[in-house]
Amino acid sequence: MVSAENGSGESAEPRKLQDDEGFDYITGTEVVKLTEAEKVRQRIARSLVHQYGIDPRDMEADFSIPVINEETGRKSRRRASIAIFEHGKPHKLQYVRRIVVTKARPKESRTVSKIRTFAHAKEQVDEVASLMHAAGDECVYGMWTDDKDLYFIRRDTSSPFEEKYLPLLNWPRGDATVFDAQGNASSLAVMRRADESMLRFAFRRCHNYIHGNEGLPKDAAFWQFLYVLFAKLYDERLVREGKRETRFHVDSADLAAAVMGEEGSPAVAARVRELFEEVKEFYAEQELFDEYDRLTLGDGALTFITGELATYSLHDTSLDALGTAYQELVGDNLRGDRGQYFTPLRAVRLAVEILDPKEGETVFDPCCGTGGFLRETLLHVLHKWMPDDEQSLSVQERARLETALRQRLGRYAEERIFGADFDPFLTRAAAFGVMMLTDIAGHTFQMDSLGFPWLGNLPGVRLAEPFRHRIEPGKLDVLLTNPPFGTDIPVTGPVLDLFRKHPSGVEKERSIAYGWSRKPDGTLKRGKPAYSVAPERLFVQKAIEWVRPGGRLCIVLPNGILSNPGPDDEAVRQYVLDECWVMASVELPVEIFVEGAGVNILTTLLFLTKKTDEEKFQERVHGPADYPVFMAVAEKVGVDRRGNPLYVRDARGDLVVDEYEVTDEIVVNNVAIPRTLKRRDLIRDDDLMPLRQRRKRHNRPSVITEYHAFLDRYRDELPWKPGAEA
Repeated sequence: MVSAENGSGESAEPRKLQDDEGFDYITGTEVVKLTEAEKVRQRIARSLVHQYGIDPRDMEADFSIPVINEETGRKSRRRASIAIFEHGKPHKLQYVRRIVVTKARPKESRTVSKIRTFAHAKEQVDEVASLMHAAGDECVYGMWTDDKDLYFIRRDTSSPFEEKYLPLLNWPRGDATVFDAQGNASSLAVMRRADESMLRFAFRRCHNYIHGNEGLPKDAAFWQFLYVLFAKLYDERLVREGKRETRFHVDSADLAAAVMGEEGSPAVAARVRELFEEVKEFYAEQELFDEYDRLTLGDGALTFITGELATYSLHDTSLDALGTAYQELVGDNLRGDRGQYFTPLRAVRLAVEILDPKEGETVFDPCCGTGGFLRETLLHVLHKWMPDDEQSLSVQERARLETALRQRLGRYAEERIFGADFDPFLTRAAAFGVMMLTDIAGHTFQMDSLGFPWLGNLPGVRLAEPFRHRIEPGKLDVLLTNPPFGTDIPVTGPVLDLFRKHPSGVEKERSIAYGWSRKPDGTLKRGKPAYSVAPERLFVQKAIEWVRPGGRLCIVLPNGILSNPGPDDEAVRQYVLDECWVMASVELPVEIFVEGAGVNILTTLLFLTKKTDEEKFQERVHGPADYPVFMAVAEKVGVDRRGNPLYVRDARGDLVVDEYEVTDEIVVNNVAIPRTLKRRDLIRDDDLMPLRQRRKRHNRPSVITEYHAFLDRYRDELPWKPGAEA
């Protein structure tokens, strides 16, 4: 709510915040109407603080600047979306040092549109240049963006006769006292840690350039971008290890040429192609690439992507930011066609938080898709190593601590993180996702997980063989998976025998892979061996067989398996109760899959702990145990079906405002200075909000907080041991 005063100077009743309003990030308190243009401005304002170290007190929105039309001589006043002033100086024209112009994002079109380069942005550059010129000689940096195109501009006053406005790869941080615009244009004095929104924006622009300007389909554009991205990561590694000077850069001469056209730099393109060939050789033993992996982009595309990424140090960027940017990219551009629904990030984080993998535990996803569960497990373990006061640290300090832990995280990934999928493209995307976070290519194998390790001839079976002591059935500590759903992709053939018999040929005591009916008394009756079985049913049995006694698992299931009255589904439920303790069941709303995966499906996260032989024996002697089970129905996931954000409201339906403090680093004279800033914001109405995103004062219950309260209350009554180390 917003305070107001009546005519007598007394405080009036606070005004209610409207649905289309929010708090300005620059002032922290002023209310703004969230038009499409304002949303872009707010995103940029946040990035100016987080990524560029600019004090929000040195910014002003809609700053009026007198502009003279050189042709007509007429004076007019135009507004800079954001004016940035010399640090600590009054907000007057003579102290303006940078100009930002933001526009509303263009409406999406069904046709593929090209990304405009600097050569085709005269109107946009001129708009910023006129404001920079009017602000005076000390205003040397400009920016124009509409959340699709983005241009950084530098004023060149080296000639006394002509002002030039030249392209810039990125802005320098802070007050830019050590920036040499004529040197290696990739350095900008200091390569910066990427802000999450700006990194996602850069990734999206690179992909869209390939898709729109090179004419490649979305999935092919994704792989081409990924090839360049890993050339960038490999180059950073060589530089970090002191083996070579950077080759992933764009020189000032190449930038100057960008004004003239889109041909790009043959030298830049040649360096990137050379780096990619070295990447393929470096990971040859893991067989991540084959002869079909070729970097086919032209010089213009390679130069554009290099320019977008060169100024960032991905190794020093927050791993949460990297993981989110990668997740968004693969989710938008890779879709399976065998019943795969990529698990939305909120559901993945909840599953990992409830199972709580430990550093010494082996984690496996037999239907890993693009690797969401694997990446989130790594981030979960990483955050357990971070200080307890992590939320009070600045974004920049958290990134530094994560960077220091990255090698340790890589060792954990090397020893304990595994995935498999039938689709070779998805397994490789999952491996690359792990590599983004750890510099270690993930152990993800192309194979038929239902047949492993006894059946199957796909390449992953051979590659997984050295790790059987970790991932064969009966060995796993933690399993998380979202199996393919659907009766239109049934499992048939010899693989079904593996579910009915042990490898020795002895019939299994319990199995799902039969026909099921009911006896006159209503109990289940096992029939003949089933000719075909839906994959999600088989994956329930296989997942349980995979974990060791006492091991934990989470499986995403269609609600029908847990609620349908038919004997086939009841047989699955009975198998689960016979073999496992039910830790928790969390029903997900349809919105999470509509918004996160583009499918309309009702699902449940089922959490289980596998019983030991002794526990099963005791149940046979004394009868089934009666014990508490955590059950929840998530109603809100922070967005509606169209992806529009949902915020917490009070009992009267008014939006609830959260007041809090954050620490950010402001760069002055090339020195990072921590500053505490007061903020007011709305609270996402999200039952799945992860613990690490909750502010300390946030007391609204969520699934994970209620689960922890459940453990505290019933810990002594649970037959499984919550929080036990492997």
